[in-house]
Amino acid sequence: MRALRSVTIVVLLYVAVGWGQSVPAPRVLDLKAFDGTALKATYFAAAKPGPGVLLLHQCDQQRKIWDGLAANLAAHGIHVLTVDNRGFGESGGTRFDKLSQEEMRAVVRDKFAGDFDLAFQFLLSQDGVNHDQIGAGGASCGVNNAIKLARRHGEVKALVLLSGGTDRDGRSFLRVSKNLPVFTGGAEDDQYGNVVETMQWLHSLSGNSASRFQTYPNGRHGAEMFGPHPELMDMVSGWFLATLTQKPALLPKTNGTGFSPAVAELLEKIDQPGAAGDMAASGAKIQVPEYTVNLLGYEHLQSGDAKGAIEIFRLNVSAHPESPNTYDSLADAYLVAGQREQALANAKKALELLPGDAKDTEDRRKGIRESAEQKVKQLGEK
Repeated sequence: MRALRSVTIVVLLYVAVGWGQSVPAPRVLDLKAFDGTALKATYFAAAKPGPGVLLLHQCDQQRKIWDGLAANLAAHGIHVLTVDNRGFGESGGTRFDKLSQEEMRAVVRDKFAGDFDLAFQFLLSQDGVNHDQIGAGGASCGVNNAIKLARRHGEVKALVLLSGGTDRDGRSFLRVSKNLPVFTGGAEDDQYGNVVETMQWLHSLSGNSASRFQTYPNGRHGAEMFGPHPELMDMVSGWFLATLTQKPALLPKTNGTGFSPAVAELLEKIDQPGAAGDMAASGAKIQVPEYTVNLLGYEHLQSGDAKGAIEIFRLNVSAHPESPNTYDSLADAYLVAGQREQALANAKKALELLPGDAKDTEDRRKGIRESAEQKVKQLGEK
């Protein structure tokens, strides 16, 4: 009953919201990927010619998480396509959550780009979609997917990015793409960590005056924020309309600000080989955003640079000695590097600090505890 009521509300919103325009009903589609995998999509047409937007969902949801926003965008005159990633929702492929970590990486590396390019070309092929007014949006893992899409397709003129990060190439792209405005957003109670800080970082990378950053104390992850904050849908729709149709008067007011230039420059420096080790060795007290530096450390760790990851995590421990998460992350890096004693000591330090941790959410503290306890058990201590 609840699901039926939700769908009904979306349909009514799609038909009734906006400037009194009557829009077509959403159209469910079957797209065929380059390897024959069936991809399920939904097309929300606007009532007249206008911009087009492709929305890429987060990796704990599927395309229907965008239904409310897509209906709102169409009512504002913007054509929208949503698509289920392969292995998600109604699309074909092995269920993504059943894959190993290596298999997941292979799908993301070898399959996703072709799937999203197919969806992008379908959007461009639709009557009424103005090819010089194209945007894209992504939530969580969809943030990196949307940024990569924009790197491949210069037609993308605006990006909405919610509750997710990107890799070094993606950050470099945002930094040099001064003509590409971005809208970033996140909630402080996000169950996956301090994504507000991540979105603040991405906002700082953009040098476009039309870029905006919106935060909320609650709302959890990605497109889930539209539930408790329906005004965010109007904000995003208005922002897309303002940036894609060159009407700055329509730009919404938002409450977020980016990192200072000094902090943004420091983060860029930390990402360079050997820089974090030099900073830590200097003994100077360096103030860095904990969660963002943590992400940089894990990027290095996942790329095989355990030494660089250790240097970055040690710098984070020095800047945030009260945080159990910084020690748990450092333990991960030491474990990968084969330095078992150091890994055990830092995992135990994380557990020691957890009872006094008032900064992290309950979900976050639980995750840190489970991670540290697993390493302690693995390393042979009860």
